[in-house]
Amino acid sequence: MPKRVDPRQRRTLIADALMRVAADRGLEAVSLRHVAAEAGVSAGMVQHYFTTKDEMMAFALSVVRDRGRRRVETAVAALGPDPAPRLLLRTLLEALLPLDEAARADGRVALAFLSWTALHPAAATGLRPDTVQLVDFIAGLLPRPPAADAAAGLLPADAAAGLLPADAAAGLLALVEGLGMYLLGGQYTPAQATAVLDHQLELLFG
Repeated sequence: MPKRVDPRQRRTLIADALMRVAADRGLEAVSLRHVAAEAGVSAGMVQHYFTTKDEMMAFALSVVRDRGRRRVETAVAALGPDPAPRLLLRTLLEALLPLDEAARADGRVALAFLSWTALHPAAATGLRPDTVQLVDFIAGLLPRPPAADAAAGLLPADAAAGLLPADAAAGLLALVEGLGMYLLGGQYTPAQATAVLDHQLELLFG
């Protein structure tokens, strides 16, 4: 009886090879031939699972996103049931930062792919629902100042921003993505990045 092959597993193997090529040599070096050589399979097998380079790259990006999601889920699960909103948010956002080598490797590839989607907007379509969902979740964890105090001008500008939790959440997520770029580029150390994150959370939570 012929051995059964799991298509998802085989596609993930190829995607992992693509990410290694992209991380080591850049996206310009990614081709079906180079990815096949890195994966140790034939170019024909790569073409069997991915008919185009764009399709292969979109799948690889989904693999990176799944790994990031698992890191977040593992970190949050370690908090136990019913963690405080600030602790939950801090844990979630820290898990999104490339603070260890595995996360940095995925982060370099994700950054390269996101740059690539700037020239191929259709490939970013699948990212938008995830971003909206994450912003909504973060917004639900942020404190809201009393509307009456804000309307009367009794709150500072940064606290009044809590009246628009979606905007505050989007800004917080953008901060984390910017910190991730600084970490990948070596401008910030993990300690510096987490200190900036904690400072922003202090502003939001008081």
